[in-house]
Amino acid sequence: MSDSDAARRHDRLDRIPTAGPRNSLWHWTEAKGPLRVVLNYLAVWVIRIAPSLRLKNWVLRRLGATVEPGVAVGLEATPDVFWPELLTIRADAVVGYDATLLCHEFLQAEYRTGEVVIGERAMIGAGTVVLPGVEVGADAKVAANSLVTGDVSPGTTVAGVPARPVDGGVGGGDGDGDGE
Repeated sequence: MSDSDAARRHDRLDRIPTAGPRNSLWHWTEAKGPLRVVLNYLAVWVIRIAPSLRLKNWVLRRLGATVEPGVAVGLEATPDVFWPELLTIRADAVVGYDATLLCHEFLQAEYRTGEVVIGERAMIGAGTVVLPGVEVGADAKVAANSLVTGDVSPGTTVAGVPARPVDGGVGGGDGDGDGE
C-alpha cells in the first residue's frame, strides 16, 4: 500500500458538509434516519455475537451489503452501522475477530462515506480497522490490529498502523498472517 493508494481512497469518498459550530456527528440524524440506525445497530449486534456464519451473511445481506458465497465473518466483527449497503465482501473472504469495516467517518465540518470492498479469499486479521473507500484485493492479507487507510493490492500482505506491505520474513512466520 502506498500514499497513492490512500489518495485513491480519498478520491472515492463522498463528502457531505455540515453547518454550524458542532462537529458532524451532531448531524447524524440528518445523515441517516434514527429508526434505520437503531435497526441496523440491532442487526449488527446479532452479526457480532452469532456463531452461525450463514446467519451473519444472511443478516448482512438484509442490511444491503453484498456478501458472496463462502464469506466468514468472525465473532465480534463489526460492519458499518450507518451505511452497511456500501460494504462488499467477495467470495471466501475472512473477516477476523473484532475487525471493523467502516463505510463512513464523521469529521469536524463534514462526514464522508465510501464503499469498502474486501476481495475474494482476502483475509482481514483480528482487531483490524478498514476505513471507508478502501479496496482490499483478492488473496490479500491484513495482519491483526492493523489500520487500513488505503487500498491493498491483490496478493499483498500488509501490517501495522497505518498498514504497509511486509515480506514473509518480517516478524517470523511464513507471511500468511498466522504467525507460524
